Amino acid sequence: MTSYEVHPVARIESSLRDRATAPRQADEGAPPARVVFAEKYHPAAADLRPGDRLVLLTWLHEADREALAVHPRSDPGRPREGVFSTRSPDRPNPIGLHTVTVAAVETGVLTVTGLEAIDGTPVLDVKPVLGEVAER
Repeated sequence: MTSYEVHPVARIESSLRDRATAPRQADEGAPPARVVFAEKYHPAAADLRPGDRLVLLTWLHEADREALAVHPRSDPGRPREGVFSTRSPDRPNPIGLHTVTVAAVETGVLTVTGLEAIDGTPVLDVKPVLGEVAER
């Protein structure tokens, strides 16, 4: 199989420091966090505004990339499931998908809500949330 190289465009600054104690989902108590862009990517973030809804793709850098099956929500009382049927950060390519809301903007820095990623998490890409597509 072919491999691909990716480069972070930003990193997360958060009060969440420990993966074990971080919320598993954003609606479980995620504090505001900052998305700090590398200087060369400041122009790419220049048009983002407070209130924007974004999807952040992150690299879950503390993940176990060898994990193929996990206990959902790390609950050993639940049967193991293949990682592709779970939201576990432990997976062959630990890409995180986070829908956030921009609370504030400074040059090269977004303050966002709804992000459960831990401090230091690399950000691979940022995309706007699109409106719903009507069925035809």
